[in-house]
Amino acid sequence: MKHRQLGKTDLIVSRICFGCWQLSPRFWGDISQDEWRQALHRALELGVNFIDTADAYGDGMAESVLGEDLKKEGLRDEFVIATKFYWNFEKEERHPDTRYEYILRECEASLKRLRTEHIDLYQIHAWDPLTRPEEVAAAFAQLKKEGKIRWAGVSNINADQMRMYSKFFDVASLQPKYSLLTREVEAHELPYCLENRIGVLVFSPLFRGLLTGKYARDQKFDDARGGDPHFQGKAFQRLLDGVEDLKPFAEKYGLTVAQLAVRWVLTHPAVTCAIVGIKTREHIETIVPAAEDILPQDDWHYVASRMGKALEEARKLF
Repeated sequence: MKHRQLGKTDLIVSRICFGCWQLSPRFWGDISQDEWRQALHRALELGVNFIDTADAYGDGMAESVLGEDLKKEGLRDEFVIATKFYWNFEKEERHPDTRYEYILRECEASLKRLRTEHIDLYQIHAWDPLTRPEEVAAAFAQLKKEGKIRWAGVSNINADQMRMYSKFFDVASLQPKYSLLTREVEAHELPYCLENRIGVLVFSPLFRGLLTGKYARDQKFDDARGGDPHFQGKAFQRLLDGVEDLKPFAEKYGLTVAQLAVRWVLTHPAVTCAIVGIKTREHIETIVPAAEDILPQDDWHYVASRMGKALEEARKLF
């Protein structure tokens, strides 16, 4: 497993990051926690040392499950842990919250769930329209002073928002959505990160599984994908055609389509690592080879063009 420095921080992280969003029943239903734990331990054996989670995943469930396992097995120091805050779920109806006092309170709650004394990378999960950057900066400064967090990052925000935050605190990283089917961040966010040496942890590089090549033509989704037009009707069929077109190309490199899709995002010079949602030991074993190398420039553009055409035609069918 290859590793990289995360932006200007002292964090050296694996190019594959073990994602924990799949532990949120609200989006993905129930999964086997025993199989998940086996996958986590296998990830460590394969050189994966980076874990990304969030307080909102299962309203604390993902952090609790992770913290329980790391504490029980004595593995906390083996991993760089990133988590996020933003959603206040103290009441029945959750809402964004980036107030000073809430950040301090929620960080304390995350530390308890994770059963750790510090968080390596503490991230704002999304943009709060009522954000007060000086409050956010003050909260991060206080948490750093107390030794509860090491670095502060952001997620799901644009370049202008990142630029604004950077005037108040040192933005260590950005976590954006990026894949062959979601390339919007190439225009502004990734160049900004390159220019300012901000680490980039991309999520959903497999577009919620569509780029794995494992879905049947009659696949039905009873989770969060059920209402997404990319996963329905003729549009879904056209995207599956695009994935099918990539198989011979992936085979040229001895890769699966899923591995090719992850290697494609890792080839971008701004990208530090790819977060991949892992449910089983097999998932982590099959995705790790994607990080062994990057694609040649001409092949990167060829793959992008093929899937770009499929996406353009699919969206006409929505």
